[in-house]
Amino acid sequence: MARLSRRTVVTGAAATFAGFGVPLRGARAADFTFKVGTDVPDTHPINIHMKKAAETLAKETGGRVELKLFANNVLGGQTDMFSQLRSGALECFALSGVNVLSQLVPGTALHGLGFIFPNYDTVWKVMDGKAGAHIRGQIEKAGIVVLDKVWDNGFRQITNSVRPIQQPKDLRGLKIRVPVSALWTSLFQSLGAAPASLNFAEVYSALQTKVVDGQENPPLIINTAKLFEVQKYCSVTNHMWDGWWFLINRRAWGAMPADLKETFAKVVNAQCLEQRKDVERLNGNLRDELTKSGLVFNDVDTEPFKEELRKAGFYADWRKRFGDEAMGLLEEQVGKLG
Repeated sequence: MARLSRRTVVTGAAATFAGFGVPLRGARAADFTFKVGTDVPDTHPINIHMKKAAETLAKETGGRVELKLFANNVLGGQTDMFSQLRSGALECFALSGVNVLSQLVPGTALHGLGFIFPNYDTVWKVMDGKAGAHIRGQIEKAGIVVLDKVWDNGFRQITNSVRPIQQPKDLRGLKIRVPVSALWTSLFQSLGAAPASLNFAEVYSALQTKVVDGQENPPLIINTAKLFEVQKYCSVTNHMWDGWWFLINRRAWGAMPADLKETFAKVVNAQCLEQRKDVERLNGNLRDELTKSGLVFNDVDTEPFKEELRKAGFYADWRKRFGDEAMGLLEEQVGKLG
């Protein structure tokens, strides 16, 4: 792969593809054109299902609503696109609540507390339940519209080019790329690592040039972004589940009639639910494929990591930040944390 940084490529692509997206258009010119940005490669299920949502929206609204997809950071990194969303230059953005969004709305990082979800059933009880509704309410208070279904990114695993991670001591001193997020930084600092915050557009080149030793992402991201080319070990920690909220600029949303809003939300949420099925299935099946690509996997007993976080005061500290109400709603499903 070329040694150009992903940011260099993205900057050039943004100029090349200005005004270009994946629609689809109806026969008539759309009354409302909404651009949606994502930060993952075009082949990721979130983008595949965004395209399906675009096609369905065009059909169900008679071409009045057009959804144009800009995938793979073509409009800039997460921080750039979030700024565009807030200014109105970008109408929609699929963004994790744990990273850039949490800088504006700290409570959106609630679901990112380390080692809290044993399985997907618990994830959806939290995110589609009272805790998820609480998070959405905080996003709305910040002046951003958010749809009520969160898209799946999956359980995250740790990769690096130095050694397998078997127990907490194996993380000590490792330079681990994390998203731009106080919670992610706190999590890995509590486990003894040296976290470095970088937007995803910069991850491949940072791993390639050894600016960082490793990173953490779900298998689908590791695969679609070809991170296996610049990493050796993958430790199955399931340390965090993450997903993307579908965010909408409030002014753009407010300009759309109520009937079109209802159709828009219905279509996008329906594709979100289908995307969840694909992500769970694909993440579960990728180990063999990534092994063939050169990654060396090891399974991990997560309880020592959770205990390390308790001893470091990680859960107690974040309880103070999130507040008893939010933590109580979370603990109704995941059990008492430290």
